[in-house]
Amino acid sequence: MGKSKNNRFRRPQFNAEGLSVNAVKEVEVDHDEVCDGIDSPAGELLEKLQNPSADMREFACASISRVVQQSQTIPAFLQRDAVRRLGPLLLDRSLAVRETATGALRNLSACGGHEVCEDMVKQDVMTPLTALLRECCAGFETNPTLSLKEQKNPVEDVANEAVNLLWNLCMNNAVLGSLESVLLSSETAMAHILLKTLAAGSLWNLKSSLPTARQAQTLNALVATLSQCLELDAGTLIPQLHQAEVSCSAPSSEAGEMDDHQAVAEDMGVEEMEDEEGGGQARRDEKATKMDKDFSDLLPVSKEELREATALLTAQQTSLEIIVNMCCSDDPSDDEWEEASSSDESEMCPDGLSEGNTSLLSPLCLSAEVHGALINHNIPEKVLRKTQFPSTEAMDVCRQNPTWKILMKKMHRVQYRALTCLHNMLSTMDAESLGGAAALQAVAQHLSTLVFSEEEFLEAVTSAMRSLLQIIASMKIPQCFTPQQLITLSEAATRCDVVSVRVNAVAILGITGSTLAKEKGTSETLQMIGNALLQVATKDANLVVCGEALDALFDVFADGDEAEKAAKNISLLSALKALQPVFKAKIRKEGKGKYSPEQMCVLDNIKVNLRRFIGYLEIVVKK
Repeated sequence: MGKSKNNRFRRPQFNAEGLSVNAVKEVEVDHDEVCDGIDSPAGELLEKLQNPSADMREFACASISRVVQQSQTIPAFLQRDAVRRLGPLLLDRSLAVRETATGALRNLSACGGHEVCEDMVKQDVMTPLTALLRECCAGFETNPTLSLKEQKNPVEDVANEAVNLLWNLCMNNAVLGSLESVLLSSETAMAHILLKTLAAGSLWNLKSSLPTARQAQTLNALVATLSQCLELDAGTLIPQLHQAEVSCSAPSSEAGEMDDHQAVAEDMGVEEMEDEEGGGQARRDEKATKMDKDFSDLLPVSKEELREATALLTAQQTSLEIIVNMCCSDDPSDDEWEEASSSDESEMCPDGLSEGNTSLLSPLCLSAEVHGALINHNIPEKVLRKTQFPSTEAMDVCRQNPTWKILMKKMHRVQYRALTCLHNMLSTMDAESLGGAAALQAVAQHLSTLVFSEEEFLEAVTSAMRSLLQIIASMKIPQCFTPQQLITLSEAATRCDVVSVRVNAVAILGITGSTLAKEKGTSETLQMIGNALLQVATKDANLVVCGEALDALFDVFADGDEAEKAAKNISLLSALKALQPVFKAKIRKEGKGKYSPEQMCVLDNIKVNLRRFIGYLEIVVKK
């Protein structure tokens, strides 16, 4: 006789809207009874949630998930305390039960509307949901990266349901009001400043859900929170906090000091020390299962002063990231390679994309409310302050103390975020909002000093400088760089391995050169710029960078007596004639396999403009 296979319940999938994939097709067996006012199926399903069998609990959760998609059934479940009975199952020992229980609550929130969501929050669904999200995070951290042959991380589906449930619950006035109350609190502890900053980020992401009457007030409170956070000087506070730690430390035995050091090392994530002894994995597993009552798992659980310093830097980084998003358009075309000023519009292909380039040279439409709030709270000046190098004193304190050393990277990260933030503000705000001509020139000089910092900052620095010089050129403000500064800057950037940095470098030379070409007595500087751009156009291995260099040459030498004189002195015509067939051959040979269709469109356009520009130079030479 053949063996019969036991039927096993298979839970339904849930789509992005919170409804099961088969919901439209399936007809519930109990649906007619529910519609007739008999709510016994709801009671029966809720009773099954307590069944000792995990399969039965999973079946009950999945059934509830399907039934509540019929909105008329929801009151029956709510009357029988469904939220409080499903809540504990979010932490069930079975992952399958966790997923279907979360899916049931997700469908309940999606199909019940705002009133049901508010009722779910009042019934404390956030407590088990928060615990579940924490455990999901721990699961992602402790499970090693799975190979392609293995299945995905087992907590992934649970996390997906949990995040979607959280998203549904956040579309109600009770949660928004709670977030606003956090912003308005007067607590000054660093951990609370971090909490306020995180609340500000949540409100910004949920801004479309804010009632119209409260939007202006909430926006002002949000920006005020960011302003207060950025006002704090980490360079001064970190040495003070460290000194407070030293002063409060009581004499301890050598063993006690070792235990304390190991505890902090674990809290800060320096678990490599233990791996050599084979105990690192066990310690990480223990850490993953531990429930921390703090709202942030990013802060060390001991060393109060170190917690304060970590919270401060995390809050400032988060504040800058929020401002970056406030000054960034949702239009996907913002990341595209802008049209070259010397290109023929009739031949320009749309959406030419530059590899790694994130320059936004055309000001975006920053709303009057956001613009006003940023200016009123002096955000541009505070962001500019954060672009400066971390203070020597703070860096020395961290460098000399192993448990504080991790803060060095955090201080640099704040500086990097500030540079990105400055770049976006330059792209969205008018010059007067940024302090006028003198202030813009001072910012340009400041940015030029950062080019010689660590390579990881070059992309942010050169992007900001490119945007700034474009603004200065459009306002006809005199350039503030010496010729040697320009060449040194260019050489430092063009040696970088990052393509977008090299693109920014040649664009900076092009913007500066095109401005100088309109002034008297600048031919020698134009010669230096021309030679530098020719070097890049001839020798750079990346066609996008070569194309940007050629485009910059077109701009610099397009017109003017000084440009014509410089072009003759560097034999620009003969150099471009020699380069033309090589450039065309590279496009033909490498283009289609290495570059996107959008990039190829831009490169083809530059190839056409190169032929036209050579024709223009031939006329100039005959004068």
